[in-house]
Amino acid sequence: MKVFYSAKSFSGETKSGEMEIKDERDLAMQLRADGYILTSFKELKSNKEKTGRIKFMNRFIRISLTDKLMFTRNLSVMVSSGLPLSKALKNIALQTKKKKFASILNKVYDEIQAGNSLADGLKEYPGIFNDLFVNMIRVGEASGNLDEVLDILAIQLEKEHDLISKIKGALTYPAVILVAMFGIGIIMLTYVLPKILGVFAGMNVELPESTKVVIAISDFLRFHSILAISLFVGVIVFLKFYFMTESGKKTLGFLAINTPLVSNMVIKINCARFARIYSSLLKSGVSVVESLRIISDTLNNYYYHNAFLDGMDKVQKGIPLSDVIAKNTKIFPVLVSQMIQVGEETGKTDMVLLKLAEFYEAEVDQLSKNMSSIIEPVLMIVIGSAVGFFAVSMLEPMYSIMNQIQ
Repeated sequence: MKVFYSAKSFSGETKSGEMEIKDERDLAMQLRADGYILTSFKELKSNKEKTGRIKFMNRFIRISLTDKLMFTRNLSVMVSSGLPLSKALKNIALQTKKKKFASILNKVYDEIQAGNSLADGLKEYPGIFNDLFVNMIRVGEASGNLDEVLDILAIQLEKEHDLISKIKGALTYPAVILVAMFGIGIIMLTYVLPKILGVFAGMNVELPESTKVVIAISDFLRFHSILAISLFVGVIVFLKFYFMTESGKKTLGFLAINTPLVSNMVIKINCARFARIYSSLLKSGVSVVESLRIISDTLNNYYYHNAFLDGMDKVQKGIPLSDVIAKNTKIFPVLVSQMIQVGEETGKTDMVLLKLAEFYEAEVDQLSKNMSSIIEPVLMIVIGSAVGFFAVSMLEPMYSIMNQIQ
């Protein structure tokens, strides 16, 4: 059977995770061989049972990161104040203005009233509460320090929210400019240029290739607008589904870590997220192997995902995580492996990683502030090239007409 256990070493260090065992005695013997004493365990249902239990539509329910953060912070405060978990959930559900989320919290409340754990109740909604969230809650319940774990989770979500806000802020300016440029281009091609190009229609003038291209695009958008919209939507849908495939994830990951201006930001964001998540998991008592599995599922980039999956196997064989990280120099700066090595040698990996996370978060903050000034020249070149192309396409035929008149 598969169980979730909590154990303590003879020096007082806590450890928890999942393990396949024959019975309680087998579990206790395995842990004792590693220098740990079993403190508690709970039998887990098989993956088939768990998958069948989660309703299909529950996988697609989403709430904002802000709502999730407020829920975690409020629950942490109430539980640490001594309020029973079920009552705390009921109070938050009553205070929540979002009906959908309030309904979910009421269902989780019913699960707890029926004798299930909070982690089991939250696991029913994987679209909202991912493996990282559920596993940390499970560890908190098993070790009896749920309030501390909730506080760690709240800090984790706060930092995640800050990171996302900084990235969105950095990308807003270029996104607005590109959308405006695209919109103006469509208006020019469908309404303005046809009137100008009408001048050339009645004249025997040999049009340059660039003008013919502009006319072809303009005619296509004017006379085949439904087809143009369908193609645009089709490309977006195709890319969306393609990037969900293994090949698509690999392509997107490769572009992210190899594109100038973007790669530095992507690497630092992923290093910041890894360091903070790993620190939070270790501090909560989750085992190293289980932590790496959760991180591999949390980080979306293909190369980081695979690096931590590979790290899981190697750590189980006794290879230090710092050695695994050191071999992936393309996606991990040297500082990451060095800091993890210091943590492994001093036994304070969670504290060292927290410092590393703060360092990379500060780096991302600085990069996001400079992003506009870095992207602005690139945008100016793109916009200038587009305007130049249209200008040349329009002016060349006019010069030909003027030469004929002379």
